[in-house]
Amino acid sequence: MSVVDVTRPVAAPAQRLQIFRFDTVPMRAFHLSWLAFFLCFFSWFGLAPLMPVIREELGLTKQQVGWCIIGSVSMTVVFRILVGWLCDRFGPRLTYTWLLVLGAIPVMAVGLATDFATFLIGRILIGAIGASFVVTQYHTSRMFASSCVGTANATAAGWGNLGGGVTQLGMPLLFALITGTGISAAAGWRLCMVCAGVVCAFTGVLYWWLTQDTPEGNFADLRRAGLLPSAGKKSTLMAAARDLRVWALAILYACCFGLELTIDNVAVLYFTDYFQMDMYSAGSIAAGFGMMNLFARALGGLVSDRWAKATGLTGRAQWLLLTILGEGLMLLIFSQTKQIGPAVAMLLLVGLFVKMSNGAVYAIVPFINRPALGSVAGLVGAGGNIGAVAAGFLFQSMIPWPTAFWLLGLVVLSCASFALLTASSAAEVADHLTSPAFPPQNLTIEST
Repeated sequence: MSVVDVTRPVAAPAQRLQIFRFDTVPMRAFHLSWLAFFLCFFSWFGLAPLMPVIREELGLTKQQVGWCIIGSVSMTVVFRILVGWLCDRFGPRLTYTWLLVLGAIPVMAVGLATDFATFLIGRILIGAIGASFVVTQYHTSRMFASSCVGTANATAAGWGNLGGGVTQLGMPLLFALITGTGISAAAGWRLCMVCAGVVCAFTGVLYWWLTQDTPEGNFADLRRAGLLPSAGKKSTLMAAARDLRVWALAILYACCFGLELTIDNVAVLYFTDYFQMDMYSAGSIAAGFGMMNLFARALGGLVSDRWAKATGLTGRAQWLLLTILGEGLMLLIFSQTKQIGPAVAMLLLVGLFVKMSNGAVYAIVPFINRPALGSVAGLVGAGGNIGAVAAGFLFQSMIPWPTAFWLLGLVVLSCASFALLTASSAAEVADHLTSPAFPPQNLTIEST
């Protein structure tokens, strides 16, 4: 074992989230990461509000629509795990750039679909861009200290997830604008996806030029200077997979973010089929659910940070338990609501607790296994998509959709107690209160 002494000072993670600043390294990473995730989420679910048009053109059955829902989130499971490992190895800047540029290809290419089979393939491939969430959470976890990392993670992810709400309004409006020029509906939805893909690719280029991996610099430079262990020394993925807390958080993320993805996919069809609404009105309601990300996910992270000041990770775990319980109860009530007004109100309450739960989960992630942060974020994020895939089978089956929501509410309530598995010991609480989320390696590095 050798020891490399480093004497030059390095930058530290930010101690505060300064929303209106763009001139510091942490805040540039914050703003670029949430914007990139917003555009990826917009593209990822851009087809959902257009499904009434696509369903009619391609002649899709209910079961085929269900398979498209499953397909849209299945590929993301694999890519979130892979991207988490890539972040540990190559850094978030390079990983995000290539994900945005390459992920834009299937977003645009889905317009070539002419039947169910080709559309499903395109829907599956687009799911890869959903791995952008892991890079966003990894990058903000690197840039902010423990006093505000929960707030930073939740705000960046919440504003990014806002793309799921904006697309419910934006895509129908873009579609109307395109078809208003005389272009057919069949060509209109395809051109909508081309526009989304072009913007994603352009953002990937901006990410390369405007961000860096950590407050201290990029991974490659830090490794050359001896400030960061070289890649490939150990398997961060295996280290993360051996931790029971990682799997507990993955299950809980399946219950909250998995449900969010499911509702993003089915909300428009649910309100058009069960409440006889037109596509644009149903899209407005679905957008309201997505718009909760503007503040609700950030609220989940902010409360987690506040509770942690007194009780560390135990407080974060207790807050997560409460949000998951609230989510399950609201979902049960929503599933039995038959009137449009109360149904919309309950959907918004479901959204409030879902998104606070999302923020509460990723307020814990940076403290589980710091050296394997990317792999932890990837595995937990993949759990969310596994939950969406599992829920998709309910909506693909012959079960009425209100019954499917009822069953999901029961599952969420039954899993809430997993939050207690993330509670920490007294020693971990002390470490949590005094350490940055991912302390800079600025003095001594040990390598084998």
